[in-house]
Amino acid sequence: MTPQDITQILTTLFGDTVRVNEPESWQIEGENLRLLVLLSEDQSWLRSLITIAPAQEAAPYFAQLLEANFDETQETRYALFQNLVWGVFQHSFPTLSPEDFQAAIARLVALHQKGLSDSFNRFAEAQVRQIIRAAKMQGQSLAATLQSLERFYEEGVMGDLDASASDRGAVLGAWRSQLERLWDEESDIA
Repeated sequence: MTPQDITQILTTLFGDTVRVNEPESWQIEGENLRLLVLLSEDQSWLRSLITIAPAQEAAPYFAQLLEANFDETQETRYALFQNLVWGVFQHSFPTLSPEDFQAAIARLVALHQKGLSDSFNRFAEAQVRQIIRAAKMQGQSLAATLQSLERFYEEGVMGDLDASASDRGAVLGAWRSQLERLWDEESDIA
């Protein structure tokens, strides 16, 4: 693969949004997308980066992002730099094939498009599982746990007191769905 191949592949994927800044640097700026491809001066190493989210926004999910690095992101990784969470792909340039480069770019774009949603979902599921374990330790049934959550919403302990009845109903419906889905997966503690 050559630097010209990088330009050609990026132009095919992103059109005229590709800027070649130097012989070893490419940048793609879209509406909600910032992708950088950097080639070392000696052309031994290639690094591709895409923005995911501000670090402050991602901070509650750092554990989930690191878990994803271990098991899900394959040749790409989440990284933290300059108060941003990035998706990163690094590879020895002489051994990088155009197909592998295209696949890595596709995976980076997929990480960008997912943003923090997968991490949030894993975080939320862990919280629901904690609620289930606590309820089961107290000997509560699923129905009693749901009644407690409804009472917390009515009393303003959870949720927004100013939310409309339909909004509160939707939120409680989501809670109900998650509790029902996960209730039997958590072993009975009591």
